Amino acid sequence: MTALTRVRRALVVVAHPDDESFGLGALLSSLTARGAAVAVLCFTRGEASTLHDRPGELATLRSAELAAAAEVLEVESTELLDYPDGGLAEVPLADLTDRVRTAIARFRPTHLLVFDTGGITGHPDHQRATEAALSAADRLPVLAWVLPEQVATALNDEFHTRFAGRPDGELGPPLPVSRSRQWKAIACHRSQSSDNPVLHRRLDLLGDREYVRPLTSGT
Repeated sequence: MTALTRVRRALVVVAHPDDESFGLGALLSSLTARGAAVAVLCFTRGEASTLHDRPGELATLRSAELAAAAEVLEVESTELLDYPDGGLAEVPLADLTDRVRTAIARFRPTHLLVFDTGGITGHPDHQRATEAALSAADRLPVLAWVLPEQVATALNDEFHTRFAGRPDGELGPPLPVSRSRQWKAIACHRSQSSDNPVLHRRLDLLGDREYVRPLTSGT
C-alpha cells in the first residue's frame, strides 16, 4: 500500500499555474488513472514569473495554460484565484485559509495534496499555500510532495538554486510513476517550460519515482 492508495478525492492546493504539472503532474496522473477525482486550487495567476516565452499578458496566458494542462491530467476542476504572485506571504493567513475551506466544502476531498513545507524550491508562495492548506485541513489528511535530499543538493550545486529536500528516513517508500502525461501537461505551460533546464534536470534525477510524506494524519 502506498501513500496515495487511500486517496479517492484530492484537493490540490498550490501557489502558481504550472505547480500542478511541473511538481505534482506525475502524482496527479497516477491518481486520475486509477479513478480518483482531483481538483486544483491555485492562489495566483503567476504574473510575476521571469519566464515569458510567448507574446501576451502573462496572467492571461498562464490561466489558459493551466486549463489545458488540467485537461491533460484529467483534473475534474480548477479554481484560479487572483492573489499577487510573489506576495502570498503578505496576505493574511485567515483569508487564504477561508479560500481553502470553501474549496473543501465544495469538492469534499478525502485528502489535501500540497508542496512540502519548505516549498520545494524555497519559494515563499509555495510555503504559504501549504500553510493555508494545513490551517484549513481540520480532520483531513494532508499529503506533501517531497524531494529526496540528494536530488535537492544536486540541483542546488548545479544551478545555485534553493531546493529543500528530505533525508531518506523522512521520505517513505518511493512511488513508481509514469511521466508520459506529466510531460504533456508541462508542454501546455509553454510560457514557463520552453527554457527551463532546472525542471528537466529535476525530472531526470527523479527518474520514474516520486515521494509523498503525510503532514497530518487527519485524526
